Amino acid sequence: MATPTKAPGFLYAAVRVFDLSVGEMLWSRRTIFMGLVVGVPVLIALIVRGAEFLGAQTIHVNNTAVNGPAIFGLMIWAFYLRFSIPVLGAFYGTSLIADEVEDKTVTYLFTRPVSRGAILFGKFLAYVLCTMIVVLPSVTVVWVMVTPIGGSLGQNFPDLLKDLAILAAGLIAYGALFAFVGATFKRPLLISLVFVFGFEPAVLVFPGYLKRFTLAYYIQGLVPQAMPNDSVVSLVTQIFRETPSLTAAVAALAVITVVCLWLAARTVTNKEYVLEQ
Repeated sequence: MATPTKAPGFLYAAVRVFDLSVGEMLWSRRTIFMGLVVGVPVLIALIVRGAEFLGAQTIHVNNTAVNGPAIFGLMIWAFYLRFSIPVLGAFYGTSLIADEVEDKTVTYLFTRPVSRGAILFGKFLAYVLCTMIVVLPSVTVVWVMVTPIGGSLGQNFPDLLKDLAILAAGLIAYGALFAFVGATFKRPLLISLVFVFGFEPAVLVFPGYLKRFTLAYYIQGLVPQAMPNDSVVSLVTQIFRETPSLTAAVAALAVITVVCLWLAARTVTNKEYVLEQ
C-alpha cells in the first residue's frame, strides 16, 4: 500500500509559491503600469536637472533657495508616498487572490497539497520583491539627478537610505492591507482606490481620531525623520498637522501588516470561492 505523500511545510510551500509567482508578476501587464507610475518622477527629475544645467534660476520660497535635497524630499512625499506606494499596493495587493478568482484558476491553485495561507504568503513575498525592484531604483535615479542641485550626494546619502526604508515599509503595509481586501471582497480594487483617494485624504485634513485608521497617518510619522536638515525642511514638514512618534508609527505599521496578513490568510483558508459563470 502506497504511503500518503506528506504535505510540505508552511515556509517551504511559501517559498515555492514565491518562486513561481515572481516571474509571473515581473512579466505581467501590471509591471508595465508600475513602470509608468514610477517613471513620472524620473521624467520630472530629468526636467529639473535639465533646467538647472541650462542655467535656470533657483526656486525661492520665502526668500530661501530650494535646493536639491528639499526638492527630492517633496518628490518623495508627493509622487511616491502619497501616490505611487498606495496605488501599487492597491493594484498588486488586491490581485494576489482576486486575479485567481477572476481567471477561474483559484480552484486549481487550492487543490495543491499546500496550505492556502502559504500560497497567499508566498504571493505576497513576490509582490514585495517585484515592487521594490521597480520602485527603489526609480527613487535612487531621482536622488542622483536632483540632490546635486545645491547639495552633496555623499552628505545626503543617509537620507536616501531612510527614504528607501520608508518606501519599503509603505509597500509592505499597503500590500498586506489590500491583500486582505482582495481576499475578502468581490470588488477589491474599487474599495482600495476609494480608501486611498477618498477616505485617507479626507480624514487626514481634519482633527480627530479617524486618521488613526489610515496607513498614511503612521507613514507621516516616519517622514520627518528622513527629511534633510536645512531651513527648507519646512516645505515638507508644514504638510503634517499631526504626526505620531517614530516608535508609535513603526509599531503601528508592524502590527497592521501582521494582523492584515493573518486575516487575509485566515479568510483565504476558510472562504469558499464561488466562480462566476
